[in-house]
Amino acid sequence: MFKKNKHGIQVKTPEQLEKMRAAGLVVGRTLELLRSSVEPGLTPLDLDVIAEKAIRDAGAIPSFKGYQGFPATICASVNDEVVHGIPTDRRKLREGDIISIDCGAILDGWHGDSAITVAVGEVDPALTELMRVTEEAMWRGIAALRVGGHLSDIGFQVEKYVRSQGRYGIPQEYGGHGIGTEMHMDPWVANHGRPGRGPRFEPGMCFAIEPMVNLGTDRTRVLADDWTVVTVDGKASAHFEHSVAVTENGPLVLTAIDGGASRFGEPVAGSGGQA
Repeated sequence: MFKKNKHGIQVKTPEQLEKMRAAGLVVGRTLELLRSSVEPGLTPLDLDVIAEKAIRDAGAIPSFKGYQGFPATICASVNDEVVHGIPTDRRKLREGDIISIDCGAILDGWHGDSAITVAVGEVDPALTELMRVTEEAMWRGIAALRVGGHLSDIGFQVEKYVRSQGRYGIPQEYGGHGIGTEMHMDPWVANHGRPGRGPRFEPGMCFAIEPMVNLGTDRTRVLADDWTVVTVDGKASAHFEHSVAVTENGPLVLTAIDGGASRFGEPVAGSGGQA
């Protein structure tokens, strides 16, 4: 049985969180493999092949492949591509590029979803800072996942941090989501807004927190492939994401290898934190 609260948000039992954690670890380990694989001369399709093998070798299923017609295991978004880039072999990664890799897997009926942005060799310091700001904004949003807090607290913390760091664009139409027995579930999780609004957090709720931050404008457009989102000014974008569970002891980062221990302390036994 899958319990939902009065807002229609799925609430997992401790046993179900353990399964979410297992799926999350498949994704986290796959992304670490991809991070170490990125180098000049590789194509996004090369990375996709690596990802699919890693996920299937772990006994899981790529959740992106075939989802609403998406043709690949990962989304691979290079430079000005914000999200949903389709990995192909039409171009090779070059020194100075950045690539955002979004990855999902299904294990025993439960989903994990996470994303990283990786530098290809040495990159412009402005891109290094863009990646740092985006990743830190994600962690600020994750930290808002405390029992009794409100859904809009996530976006408030993400936006507050990004705005404090400079003139960056936050695409308004893209954000995170609930996750569990489906990859995309209610509610939608904005990366902006005021605090103290929306449903209150309860133990067992799980969300994918995923800020996307642009070096320039927040305006985007979708390419002719009906998937790839790019910045309208051609400037770079970064994307980081983790799937996270609300627990009585604070956020449990399901797709982080350490469960978020480096940020929030060691996961508490029984909270789904065993790796």
